Amino acid sequence: MSLFRKLFGSKSNKSEEEIQSEDRGKYMPEIKLPIDEKFTINFKENGGKFLYCENLDEIFQTLDFIIEENNWEDKKILILENNLKKRFASSSLNIAKHNEADATYFLTSCESLIADDGSLLICSNQIAEKKLADLPSNFIVFSTTSQIVGSISEGLRNIKSKNTQKIPSNITTIKHFKFEEEKNFLTYGSNSKNLYLLLLEDL
Repeated sequence: MSLFRKLFGSKSNKSEEEIQSEDRGKYMPEIKLPIDEKFTINFKENGGKFLYCENLDEIFQTLDFIIEENNWEDKKILILENNLKKRFASSSLNIAKHNEADATYFLTSCESLIADDGSLLICSNQIAEKKLADLPSNFIVFSTTSQIVGSISEGLRNIKSKNTQKIPSNITTIKHFKFEEEKNFLTYGSNSKNLYLLLLEDL
């Protein structure tokens, strides 16, 4: 059974701090969690919905379940990336034609998954020059386990190394994954999204 299956099959809701301090003496060094576990904990605490998939067939099935669960069958989806349009061409998606105002939900990839704070790093490769506030409030993000990194600085280095000719613009992170009514004073002014993460095992 994979690590992610174990993590997400568990009923435990322990925070990272509880895991670090549990059954440890006052002067014992803190346990350093692997970055995949750290991302998992922080992402869930941010309110994200995590869906681990072992292969592409599971990705397609899970996407169908998300659409059915939210009654989005007749709703339009915004996809800005051509490679994603090709990858999901076999799915029965009602794609909005270059107008995010018509779309109920947004399918995108990301650059990195940041373990330190459970955020997602994206840039113009995913959202062109659009502001997060102008995109649908419902996000479905397709990513892979190899995209998990420890920190934002590591994610930025990856963007730079993959784009040696021209650094992408509009680099930003998404961190708050809750509906507007669930936001508290700590998230005012942020672009909160109802976010599903489809994570494909590729390691």
